[in-house]
Amino acid sequence: MNRLRLALATALIIPLVIIAAYVVVSGPAETSSVNVHYTRFVVNGKSFALTFIATNQTEREKGLMKTRITNTTTELFVFPTADYYPFWMYTVNSSLDIIWLNTTGNVGSVVYLVKNVPGCSVAILCTNYQPTAKANMVLEAKGGFADANSVVVGTRISFE
Repeated sequence: MNRLRLALATALIIPLVIIAAYVVVSGPAETSSVNVHYTRFVVNGKSFALTFIATNQTEREKGLMKTRITNTTTELFVFPTADYYPFWMYTVNSSLDIIWLNTTGNVGSVVYLVKNVPGCSVAILCTNYQPTAKANMVLEAKGGFADANSVVVGTRISFE
């Protein structure tokens, strides 16, 4: 009887220990980034409205896919830590400028950008665009935005 209890206890405890170890190692599931409520951003003295803000994984995965893009459409992607976050243009209906930022508080600087990235309709043919520097925010705007507003690596951008 004692061997049966020991075997049963072992059969229950080992999986629980493995699950607990996995949770500790992988960390908590991310549901949201920093609490961000920006409505505008300023670049080279010009102020622009933020159309969308993506602060959790679901919002970041959707991005501007299947969204009608206008000359004023912008989206800010907020990440919990700085890293090399790749972007693609699957089902985006317009070319975009993708601007990676390293920010502290509400101010950051451009660390990498790609301009006039075309949309892509076939997933396996879509290019992944990945920065060469770590960023904790990414700003997407209609293609041509960076050139029209003199945005280059090192440009300071603030959020309000």
